Order: sequence, then C-alpha cells, then structure tokens
Amino acid sequence: MADITKKWADNAPGRYFVDDQCIDCDACRAEAPDNFTRNDESGYSFVVKQPTTPDEEEKCKSALEACPVEAIGRAD
Repeated sequence: MADITKKWADNAPGRYFVDDQCIDCDACRAEAPDNFTRNDESGYSFVVKQPTTPDEEEKCKSALEACPVEAIGRAD
C-alpha cells in the first residue's frame, strides 16, 4: 500500500499520489496517460494532473489497481 508520507514531491496536489516504491514499470502511464508522467531524470512516475472528469477518475482507479508494487495511493 502506498504511503502518503513517502510520496514524490512532483505529485500534483490532490487525492492521487505516487510514492517512493515506484519501479517505473509504465503501468500507470499506460492506464491514465493524461494523469501520470515520468520523471526522466530519476526514473519514476508521478501524478502530473489530478482527475477532473469521471473518465479520468476511472483511469486513475485502473492505474492504482494495475500498479504491481502498490506505489499509487488515493487519500480519501
């Protein structure tokens, strides 16, 4: 489970975040490319844009579920 205290500083403010467990597998970027991006310098993903539509929310949920190391969290 993702740890909000270990989230990357790059994450856009809001519910979804990626923490330091990310292995840069590309699953989140494949599921929700408008919401997740890669820090090319350090090799990890982060939330570049919080979901603002029902479609984006579904894609972010899918990304959370697809993450093989549970590095994506959602603050509810």
